[in-house]
Amino acid sequence: MDHTTAGVVLLDVAPGAEADFDRSILERLGHAVTVCNGPEVGHVCPLLGGEGCPKFEEAHGIVFALDLDRPQHRAIVERYRALGRPDLPIRVVVSPEQATRYAALLGEVQSWDHLPTVADLDGFAAEVEAADRFAG
Repeated sequence: MDHTTAGVVLLDVAPGAEADFDRSILERLGHAVTVCNGPEVGHVCPLLGGEGCPKFEEAHGIVFALDLDRPQHRAIVERYRALGRPDLPIRVVVSPEQATRYAALLGEVQSWDHLPTVADLDGFAAEVEAADRFAG
C-alpha cells in the first residue's frame, strides 16, 4: 500500500497522555492520527449518545488507552466493536488486572498491557494497511 494513502488511526487517550504515545511513528508510516481525549466528565460520548462520531467513522484503526475501570469507557469499546467493520484493527491498552477483569468485553479485541512500543505501533500500522487492502 502506498503509505501516502494509509488510513486514519484514532488515538483515544486521556488529556495529557498523548505524550506517552509516539504518534510520529504512525505518521511516518503514512497514517494520519486523530486524537480523542474521551468525553469530558459529566458529558456523554457522542457515539454513546446516538449522535455518531466523525473521528470514529473516519478511523481505519483505533488505539484505545482510556481507563476501562470507567463504565463509559467500557461502553465506548463495546460501541467500537459493535459499529466497526469486523476487520477494524483495535488495540486497547490495559493493565494486566484489567485484561483479566474485562476479558469478556475485550473479546476478539487485542490488548497491550504496556504502552505500545515502536514495534507494537509498526505492527499495528501494518495490520491497518492490510485491513484496508482487503476491505470491500
